[in-house]
This record gives sequence, C-alpha cells and structure tokens, in this order.
Amino acid sequence: MDVDIVSEDENPMLHRTDVTFELVHEDATPSRLQVRDSLAAKLNKDADEVVVRKLDTKFGMRKTVGHAKVYESAGQAAEIEQEHMLERNKIVEEGDAEAEEA
Repeated sequence: MDVDIVSEDENPMLHRTDVTFELVHEDATPSRLQVRDSLAAKLNKDADEVVVRKLDTKFGMRKTVGHAKVYESAGQAAEIEQEHMLERNKIVEEGDAEAEEA
C-alpha cells in the first residue's frame, strides 16, 4: 500500500492538520485501521493522533482518496473529535482506558 499526501492544511485553533491523501493498493480497499497506521508512519505520528474521516474508492479502481485529521496529541483528538469517529478509528479516551483496565 502506497500513501501519497495530496495536501496539508494547518488548523492551529484546533491543534491539528487536515490532510488529503491518495492511497494505491493491490487488493481490496484496506481497512480504516490499516490506512490510519500507514498514514501515521508516513507522517511520523502516533496512530492515536490520526483520525481517518473519509475513504473514497471508485468502482474497479485501485486508488483511494481519503481525508484525515492529524492532531498534536491523542488527548486533543479525544477531546475534539466526535465519539463515533473515535470508535471507528479505535482511539480510546483516557477515562475509558482506566475503566477497561479495572
């Protein structure tokens, strides 16, 4: 899977960067978590700081265009992002992590 960054827009008010990317893949469209991990590696960030918002693959194509938000820390991602996006990206909030350990 090859990830290319198309554009990056800084958003200092929300401590994040909005990223548009293209993904070239050999097989079926990769899962959101695989894309998140690959994008985090490309940007030298922790996977919990990357929230993949949208993946769009045209029928029969091996290229996916996506949008992600890359935060400065996982705590800021958990604070700003909607709950369903955190669940989709498997980002555990700090309070939830303590509850799961107990």
